Amino acid sequence: MKNFFKLCDGINTIPLLLVIQQNPQLWDQNTLRTTHPYTPHSQVHDIWLRFNDTSVLEEKGETGRKEFLDQHESIDYPSFDKLYEARIMTNQLMAQVQGQRLGRVMITKLEPGKKIDAHVDSGDHAAYYERFHIVLQSAPGVIFRAGDEKVYMKTGECWWFQNQVEHEVINNSVSDRLHMIVDIHTGRGFK
Repeated sequence: MKNFFKLCDGINTIPLLLVIQQNPQLWDQNTLRTTHPYTPHSQVHDIWLRFNDTSVLEEKGETGRKEFLDQHESIDYPSFDKLYEARIMTNQLMAQVQGQRLGRVMITKLEPGKKIDAHVDSGDHAAYYERFHIVLQSAPGVIFRAGDEKVYMKTGECWWFQNQVEHEVINNSVSDRLHMIVDIHTGRGFK
């Protein structure tokens, strides 16, 4: 496979899932990714753990959107302290791939019958960082397509995927699909 690579499996996701369940107020505190016009993520719910600093948008408004999205520097959001188990997983992944710089980290939820529309991640951020998915919860029927390849990522697995090709996700299962997305600059690249 050229667009997917499974790094590992057997990650214990239960401690993080329990803390997420105990903190439902963390969902959708930041909706920039899911509510802008033409977003492919309109059916997703997010928890931002690390993301770009929104002060650029606050200063420049919509004219600062591209600058905001293409920033290489991400900052910790309060939810990263609240979900300490996510920080542990992120640090372990950084060590495994010999990461040089940590970018965005977020948890996404895609409910049964929902989808992430086909799109390509572009811009400086997507070119600079490698994208990894830690599968916190998934069930048969979830289809992740990148290019002409499709995979079912199981709970407890960690995958790299090529986000600069067209990709989409369809949740045809009976359960929520929860992934932790981690952007890491490795300096050696998987691409």
